[in-house]
Amino acid sequence: MPKNTATKKSGDTKPALPDIDTKGAKIPKEMAARYIEVAGVIEGFCDEKQDDEFKDVCLRALAKLCRKRPSPLVTGKAYTWACGIVYAIGSMNFIFDRSQPNYMPAAEIADWFGLAKSTAGSKSAEVTKLLNLSYYNTEFMLEDLMEKNPMIWQLSVNGMLVDIRNMPRELQEIAFSKGLIPFIPADRDR
Repeated sequence: MPKNTATKKSGDTKPALPDIDTKGAKIPKEMAARYIEVAGVIEGFCDEKQDDEFKDVCLRALAKLCRKRPSPLVTGKAYTWACGIVYAIGSMNFIFDRSQPNYMPAAEIADWFGLAKSTAGSKSAEVTKLLNLSYYNTEFMLEDLMEKNPMIWQLSVNGMLVDIRNMPRELQEIAFSKGLIPFIPADRDR
């Protein structure tokens, strides 16, 4: 018996997506062009107004949004998404606190992107919800703030709330292995 030689109709296949250099970010092919578009805006802002660490954190957040199924970035303007990401990441990293070295007023961020402060704030709220940003989540936190943030070091040990940085190393290692703390504090002190 001959093998099934049926072929797909020419309209049944999608054209192959071109390879787009996403600078090492793991992005689905269908989101690569959008990633590059929004990343270019974020990079422009950070090159002018912030530092490389802040830029890297924002780009990681952008990459995570691109990997969501379905990605919320398929609709909306690149500048609006870029502003929302910068504003949300900045907010959780205390960018609006005058005592911080990377301080910027919210209006200045919104103005740079050509948006109203209310639009920037609402897109930031959407990004915050999509990425589950909080002061307890260190995934998008700047390193120097991680060490200073008392909230991420508070854990319950035998029913008592303690600062794990003041506990024996063995407990810190257990907390680290369970993903409860971002690093073992004694290892950073060296």
